[in-house]
Amino acid sequence: MGDLRMPRGVHEAVRAHGEERYPEECCGVLLGTRAESGWRVEAAVRAGNAEQARDGYRISMEELIGAEREARGRGLEIAGFYHSHPDCVAEWSRRDLEEAHWPGCAYMITAVVEGRAWESRGFVLCGAGAQEKRFEELEIEVIEE
Repeated sequence: MGDLRMPRGVHEAVRAHGEERYPEECCGVLLGTRAESGWRVEAAVRAGNAEQARDGYRISMEELIGAEREARGRGLEIAGFYHSHPDCVAEWSRRDLEEAHWPGCAYMITAVVEGRAWESRGFVLCGAGAQEKRFEELEIEVIEE
């Protein structure tokens, strides 16, 4: 997998969510379709952060099921997840890797510094099993709608 393509409006909505939730982490679900070169994201579904924390996130099972239903209703699938890193870099943490359980899905992280979205980066969860699990970087490609 090589890229994470999304319309400018979706990209901006994810980043705005991070700014709104600052100084806590925001989180949500990316809906889209698998492409030869990665994922084509069509929508982002906001979720409440069940952790309500500055350094962690968790999407409730109810919200995850709701996002899955919305995806199916739109002819899409869960392409991945997004969250913010308040006053930190847009790099996955050890905790992010430990708690990632959707192989092949994209994970988008936005650094929010002093309340403003800064850098966003994409990763794909690879490997079979806990010992081989790793993130590989995806290029985020913002496309005009």
